[in-house]
Amino acid sequence: MKILHVITSLETGGAETLVVSLLPRLHALGHEVGLVLFNGKQTMLMDRLETLCPSCHIYKFGQSYYNLLYIFKLIRIMRRYDIVHAHNSSPQLYSAIANVFCKKKILTTEHNTFNRRRKWKWYVVFDRWMYHRYNDVICISNQAEENLRNYLYPDSIHIETIFNGIDIANYHDSKPATMSSNGKFIVIMVAAFRKQKDQDTLIKAIAKLPQEKFELWLVGDGERREELKKLVVEQNMEDNVKFLGVRSDVANVLKTSDVVVMSSHWEGLSLSNLEGMSVGKPFVASNVDGLREITKDAGILFKHEDADELASIILRLSNDKEYYDFIAARCYERAKQYDISKTIEGYNRVYQSLANG
Repeated sequence: MKILHVITSLETGGAETLVVSLLPRLHALGHEVGLVLFNGKQTMLMDRLETLCPSCHIYKFGQSYYNLLYIFKLIRIMRRYDIVHAHNSSPQLYSAIANVFCKKKILTTEHNTFNRRRKWKWYVVFDRWMYHRYNDVICISNQAEENLRNYLYPDSIHIETIFNGIDIANYHDSKPATMSSNGKFIVIMVAAFRKQKDQDTLIKAIAKLPQEKFELWLVGDGERREELKKLVVEQNMEDNVKFLGVRSDVANVLKTSDVVVMSSHWEGLSLSNLEGMSVGKPFVASNVDGLREITKDAGILFKHEDADELASIILRLSNDKEYYDFIAARCYERAKQYDISKTIEGYNRVYQSLANG
């Protein structure tokens, strides 16, 4: 079977990481795979894909995410494939339009529980048209499916959930990175620096703790980098917050830390959530859609944007080893339910079903 994925770019992100995990494994199952990138910038994820799946056909369109000419390029490329799988907003829309002329079997993955389009009440008409063009709409969590159904109501679009997954063993068996903790208790958050991710609350929480005992590592990059650096200065935390940038050794850096935190305003099903749980560390998350589902009854949830509660949780984990070990063990057991092998099985089942009509 010839399967084409369409996505904005291979910058760091959950959807991008999933695609790079899927394509080599689909090829190993005997499929011919291709990837369209609206922005073809060379990234670490691109390097990883080229190494793991050199036979993958990569089509790089340019630098923009919203160039209408991409629709005509898509039409030409989509005609070569049996199945087309779109991710993210503009690829979803452009693939749906292109398929009016291609008549291929197409599906899309909804990677979030919320997006900005849903604030525009008038836009639901266009979204209903778009989603109706797809043979299957996959959500990455139960909450993402529930929210999408409520948004598109009363339409009867075929929607189902396939949980995101990661290579659990790869993270759990990783070695600590060669980084010094200076004897401090290390709190880490791995997330792009954009508005969806609320690093602000975590920075404020660490500022409430004894500076000689705690340190925060922020892994990632993005549009809010300077804004976050300014907040660190305002909180007098320059010596206690490290900006580590985008890393290729995330598993090793996570293994070096003591507690993994994901403070977000919303998520789909956060791969950083699963990565943090997999390395055998306690995972702490804001009590919001997309994080609640995986973290509840395993890791620890705190009230959205509540820096005081978050600081209190981190302090207890640093002082109570029995509690620390209990939460860490629960997190690892939960993570094992989301191995990438189950994700691959789910998507391959959908591809086969679409191919067989």
